[in-house]
Amino acid sequence: MWLLLMKALVSGAIIAIASEVARRWPAVGGLIVSLPLVSILTFLWLWTGTRDPEKIARLSVSAFWFFLPSMPMFLLLPLLLRNGFGFWLAMGLSIGLTALLYLGMFWLAPRVGIRL
Repeated sequence: MWLLLMKALVSGAIIAIASEVARRWPAVGGLIVSLPLVSILTFLWLWTGTRDPEKIARLSVSAFWFFLPSMPMFLLLPLLLRNGFGFWLAMGLSIGLTALLYLGMFWLAPRVGIRL
């Protein structure tokens, strides 16, 4: 239970720091959120919980393949915001596109030999 609480506190602190930095310096905030911190923390938490290198290797490969369909969101969101869409609509459309692309990855990956 304590380990779960520690994981939540460390992970939440990183998100809070990133959002505060982004308020003052958007470029530095962008750098922080572009870092694979969630992946690194997940690798660390998984390693401490399992010591299974194969699970970490599979997680890393899956993260790579799911990173690709998430990329258009980072282009669509500013495009919509800069063209007069409200924040919530732009965010919803960006998330919707990402969800569709994720579903597409689930469909496509096994057909081209990618094991997620």
